[in-house]
Amino acid sequence: MELESGRPRHEQISDWLREKIEEGGYEVDEKLPSEKQLGARFDVSRVTVRRALQTLENEDYIYRRQGLGSFVKERRAAQGLVRLTDFAQDMAQAGLTASSEVRHRAPETPPSLVAVQLQTDDQKVMRLDRLRLGDGRPVAYDRTWLPMFYAQLLEGHDLERETIYHILETEYDIPVLRGQYRITAANADAAVAEALGVAEGEALLLIERLSLTEGDKRVYFQRRYYRSDRVAYELELARDPERRSAAEHGMPLREFEPVFAEDPEARGA
Repeated sequence: MELESGRPRHEQISDWLREKIEEGGYEVDEKLPSEKQLGARFDVSRVTVRRALQTLENEDYIYRRQGLGSFVKERRAAQGLVRLTDFAQDMAQAGLTASSEVRHRAPETPPSLVAVQLQTDDQKVMRLDRLRLGDGRPVAYDRTWLPMFYAQLLEGHDLERETIYHILETEYDIPVLRGQYRITAANADAAVAEALGVAEGEALLLIERLSLTEGDKRVYFQRRYYRSDRVAYELELARDPERRSAAEHGMPLREFEPVFAEDPEARGA
């Protein structure tokens, strides 16, 4: 397999290994090729290989033993098929063109909840507000807080065209490896309502997300307000045939992803 240009190399390597494991190319508890062997196969550094393996370990495809290598894990976690994605990836999957408008970007003393999430105490952080659009229509409004260390890395970048994920990963080799989510509802305040083109106080879908990188370092805390008439989340559950008692084991989550409403005018309605 030759690596493609335009995509992070570690992602392509983890995709290749994941596919081999799912196809049965590697058996449970079978040792994967060493970091040196994978590096030679794909002509990449061992750092790149380690990041690919870290992704698979986070997804519970493999386990690693110090001094021995990486091995195929017997079972994947229930969340294994749910991937971390950014807004641009969500839009692309929905067949929409993503764009953004920066509405606010300045340091501030964060609200207490944000300070707790980012573990910044009373230090100032950068607040970044962006209107997110799909095919030019307002879809969501993001309010993101970043520790100043990560905020400074975004200086000079066009945050109306580039995502935080992409900048940190491709420019600084800082991947977002884990996210903690909370989904609830909120009423639009004046600024959010004006940006999204809805009435003040209208009910919105609110997703709060804490994103972390290696060593569980906190990269940013974000509140994303979705227009509830333009996005919904759909999930798929699937019972494991080897575990017959749904009451005891539950129904594992296979897919959980946003679905965006079509533009009625585009359909000629």
